[in-house]
Amino acid sequence: MSLCEDCIKGIRHEGSPEGHWETIDGVDSYVGTPTGDYQKDKVLLFLCDVFGPQLPNAQLLVDDFARNGIKTVAPDLFEKDGIPFDVLESEEKRRAFDRSSWFSRHTPAISRPPLDKVIAALKTQGVTTFAATGYCYGGRLVFDLAFKNIISASIASHPSLLKVPDDFEKYLSVSSAPLLLNACTIDKQFPEPAQLQADAILGGDKFVPGYKREYFDGCRHGFAVRGDLSDPTMKAGKEGAFKAAVAWLYRYGFGPEGEKARKVNE
Repeated sequence: MSLCEDCIKGIRHEGSPEGHWETIDGVDSYVGTPTGDYQKDKVLLFLCDVFGPQLPNAQLLVDDFARNGIKTVAPDLFEKDGIPFDVLESEEKRRAFDRSSWFSRHTPAISRPPLDKVIAALKTQGVTTFAATGYCYGGRLVFDLAFKNIISASIASHPSLLKVPDDFEKYLSVSSAPLLLNACTIDKQFPEPAQLQADAILGGDKFVPGYKREYFDGCRHGFAVRGDLSDPTMKAGKEGAFKAAVAWLYRYGFGPEGEKARKVNE
């Protein structure tokens, strides 16, 4: 498994994060808490890309989920060693950055223990049900949690580091978590042939808990979290992936329900 060039490309988004940092059993985590009443026994785990939850883009998305009534926690799986933001902003630094060296320090097996610590600590606080949304690198961890049925709903946007078809066949055989995939046109990590294999394995009601793949034509890997919002296609893809994620969570018991469901914020 390895990272591709598009895993470290994208745009740093502007905005003022509204959540807060919290140390959960020693793991720094960015937390978005809804205002007013919300389901306190449920948490959405926000599993970041390689830039970690320090990236404003990630924090703004966490805030958006909270604004839609879903408490969201983004653990720092890289212990403040996410890829530096200037790699996004400088072609020269991006070319010079050693992806292999960084990945050797932060394989999914290394990132998993901090995530497990956060989940265990949240359980002691009364959380009984988890969902997970993962972007790029984080998509791999969504699958790993689903394989153990730790989560009750899964969302993976342009996931990286998957083994196709193996991971989808395993998902079919061992997981009970409904799965939403947000996919796109240009994606070396999850290209269209792999997307079609996922459909063939899980689609057509083969996966009884629920499966859906949204496809954002003209977008490229990273669009749902690092897309260039000045590009109408990428902006529509980013917003569409978020709306699809919130709708999926509402459908499977997270956030306001029925007549109480609020409009998905753009």
